[in-house]
Amino acid sequence: MFRLLSIVLLSLFVSEVSAQLTYKDVVIDYDSAVEYKNLKVIPVRKKSGGGAPAARSPLSFGQAMQSGKVAVTERGTASTENVHWLRINNNSGEPVFIASGEVVIGGRQDRMITKDTILESMPNDQYIPVMCVEEDRWSEKEKKFKYASFANPALRRVLDQNRNQVLVWKEIYAQLDSGKIKSPTLAYAAKKTDKKNMLLTDEYLRYFTRKLMGENFDHLQADSNIVGVICITGNSITGSDIYSDQGLFATQFQTLLTGYIETAITEGAKPAVTDEQVKKYLDQFLTDEPKQEAYLKKNGKVFKRDGRVYHITAY
Repeated sequence: MFRLLSIVLLSLFVSEVSAQLTYKDVVIDYDSAVEYKNLKVIPVRKKSGGGAPAARSPLSFGQAMQSGKVAVTERGTASTENVHWLRINNNSGEPVFIASGEVVIGGRQDRMITKDTILESMPNDQYIPVMCVEEDRWSEKEKKFKYASFANPALRRVLDQNRNQVLVWKEIYAQLDSGKIKSPTLAYAAKKTDKKNMLLTDEYLRYFTRKLMGENFDHLQADSNIVGVICITGNSITGSDIYSDQGLFATQFQTLLTGYIETAITEGAKPAVTDEQVKKYLDQFLTDEPKQEAYLKKNGKVFKRDGRVYHITAY
């Protein structure tokens, strides 16, 4: 009995240790960095190796929406009461991971998710907090919501650091203005649906997917041990996202990267950040857990559940 109890306690301890995301758990693969035009991506790998995803890795929000496994609708018709919430029905039989910064377009108004969460499958309605990314529209008729990938890191940073609707709108105004993109409803999605940007985004995405995830990448069968990326354009590290396991990262990879690509296309330049500068940046939140908590509180976010870190974002 004592021996069995010891094994159980040891298993719990190992599980808890492996649930963190610091240098003890991941390695930065500088030698496998991929660069294309204005974007450089450095992969982050799990030290424990690749292979199959962790048990019960949640579905990504984009995957769940695009496959019809979840339904996203407005909570109600009154903008004053319902603009900051969306209703989610997850009857898929699987948990769904939803990340801060993911965008959905349609409904009565386009929205952006405001915090990471995991929604379990259940018959009841569930609700997620959101912010408006289309100021001048609240339609009488609700359109079907469509998934629109991640916002760019500049907009995500404003969201994660401030949780302020006015500042989110100001950032969208500035981006539309600098890109000379006209939108009658001041919709952030106008940047994503701009034809020139869409063509360039596809070009970038094909290149990085092929180089990092393989010629025949399928997120359901991916066997790479990459769990995150660090993205660079010009003289700036635009951000990094690291996940708890390869399975979750693989489902997020392409939609996540579109946000970084957007910045490289609209504001970027040839990457000029050295590996030494990258290491100095990473040391601030990968050295240990206390430093990580302190840094990300001001410069990113960390999503934990049941003692496990699922996702960290650093700017």
